[in-house]
Amino acid sequence: MAWGGGWGGGGAMFGGRGPQAGLPFGGIPSELAEEAERLLATEPEHPASARTFHQRPLEDERERLTLPKMLGRYPRMVVEGSLLVIVTSLLLQAGPLLTSLAVDRGMVGTHRSLAVVLWCSVAYLVIAVLSALGQRRQTKVTGALAARVMHDLRIRVFTHLQRLSLDFFTEEKAGVLMSRMTSDIENLQQLVQDGISSFALQGLTMLVITAVLFALNVTLALWTILLVVPLLVVFSIWFHRASESGYLMSRDRIANVLADLSESLYGIRVVTAHNRQRRNIVNHRHVVGAYRDANFYTGRVNAVYGPATIMIGILGQAMLLGIGGDMVLRHRLSLGALFAFFLYLNRFFAPIQLLVQQYNSLQQGRSSVIRLRELLETPPTVDEAPDAIDLPTIEGRITFEDVSFGYDPARPVLHHVTLEIAPGESVAFVGPTGAGKSTLAKLANRFYDPTEGRVLVDGIDVRTVTLRSLRSQLGVVPQEPFLFAGTVRTNLRFGRTGITDDEIAEAVEVVGLSELVDRLPQGLDTVVHERGQTLSSGERQLLALARAFLARPRVLILDEATSSLDLRSETVIERALDRLLEGRSAILIAHRLTTAQRADRIVVVDEGGVLEVGTPRELLERGGAYAAMHDAWLASGGRDSTRAPVTPK
Repeated sequence: MAWGGGWGGGGAMFGGRGPQAGLPFGGIPSELAEEAERLLATEPEHPASARTFHQRPLEDERERLTLPKMLGRYPRMVVEGSLLVIVTSLLLQAGPLLTSLAVDRGMVGTHRSLAVVLWCSVAYLVIAVLSALGQRRQTKVTGALAARVMHDLRIRVFTHLQRLSLDFFTEEKAGVLMSRMTSDIENLQQLVQDGISSFALQGLTMLVITAVLFALNVTLALWTILLVVPLLVVFSIWFHRASESGYLMSRDRIANVLADLSESLYGIRVVTAHNRQRRNIVNHRHVVGAYRDANFYTGRVNAVYGPATIMIGILGQAMLLGIGGDMVLRHRLSLGALFAFFLYLNRFFAPIQLLVQQYNSLQQGRSSVIRLRELLETPPTVDEAPDAIDLPTIEGRITFEDVSFGYDPARPVLHHVTLEIAPGESVAFVGPTGAGKSTLAKLANRFYDPTEGRVLVDGIDVRTVTLRSLRSQLGVVPQEPFLFAGTVRTNLRFGRTGITDDEIAEAVEVVGLSELVDRLPQGLDTVVHERGQTLSSGERQLLALARAFLARPRVLILDEATSSLDLRSETVIERALDRLLEGRSAILIAHRLTTAQRADRIVVVDEGGVLEVGTPRELLERGGAYAAMHDAWLASGGRDSTRAPVTPK
């Protein structure tokens, strides 16, 4: 693989913008190519995912998201990790018993023996080595378990996002969704990898130590359990309730921070053009400040709970030192047993402090589970029927049958629209902004469902067919075409799998992309960066038309595809449209009458209803709403005073 020139972008770029213009360098610097090749050589083979996309969730995807269910998919790893936690916990607690044995049998009394001390020391060393090996294996197992669980969760969340309807993405901020896929899942990964095992280890350690304390001396153990533990339980209950609301608030506010950041970055050109930098900074300070306040709250809760547990531990040790010392003086307790008791007592309070820290992780992970569960339980408003059938190859007849619709049900956008588009016919929707033109097109493609009436394709209700079979036969070219990061070739192949190079060459010729492709540094393999920002509007529109051509749709929907173009670009686009529309039904949403007059019929839409329908010539002769629009257009000089208006059909 050649890393140097194949991925870069140098030289003159689109439209002859000068020798210094062009794509930013997108490859690997030549001085790092050798190291990159070496790293790739050590990369293991990753098998292809066996999971395929289904419009309706599979049975395992319908299960409520809980941590036990996520872990339950890997029982062997869970069992192995649990056994390692138990073994490690038992090994770690053998040390104080060996200390007690060394003191009582080797250092004090009449049976002092250096051999006993040495044997205890060797046993201590062996236990330390075994526990280190156990913790190493435990870390490896829990790390692999976390990686697998998070892999499954990321795919599940991303798949669910692909199923959701357009209204969800209209109402939800992109930054909030990004926080679900990043910070929330990262919190869960940290919890699964380190938090749960550590939480279990510390909890098991407390149980083991409690049992050992009772074995050493029941009196001292009862004082510990009856006086110290109840205070810790009370504080822990308070901490649970106080921190839960704080961490949920923190998750929501970090999502707002990411949403504001995402919006500012995507709109940086508008921000710069309107000198909004200062106001954006002030607004971001407010958003970040709200997140800071949420962290302050959780910090104050931790500041109370942590020192309180430490103080309880110190007071408990002071009390037990007096009681235990008195018992040693009265020969009711051996000195070694008192040493062991205090060593275990220190270990009893140490897990409590660690549990406080892990409880923070547990609460953050729990908050993340709640937020992700809310997302996964959000149903798509446009759903596929359980008995949906595949739409057969269509002729292209589209029927709106008494259709009413509103994005907000209380405020309808369309009112009882009845309209039919014949196979192979091109129909232009014209009318003022907000009249409902684009909404009709979205209903045809089933981006939304009508609140009343039906939308039919070749006489079949679109709600009875699979979404994939419907949308594979209806192509959409939006007003602002979206290009993905990658090469020109991969963007052209986006609409259909299995596209050959010959088909791409045909699309380039038909749409009129040849001149553009010849100017690109690497031709079709030139990298197009995110959103196609290195291309002009006309170039992006041509690529979108070629992508639609390669998708081979039976019906084409053009949503104001030429409204933002200059005269030269519009001329190129219109020539491409003439080729693209041959033999296809088409819906043209047009603000410019030059585009509308190329259609077989024009539909004038206003206030959510159809005012007029007819050919351009018929509507002009009728002298209605379209004729008034045409007269106003001519009065303004047409599209361009240097070009004669198109003669209506």
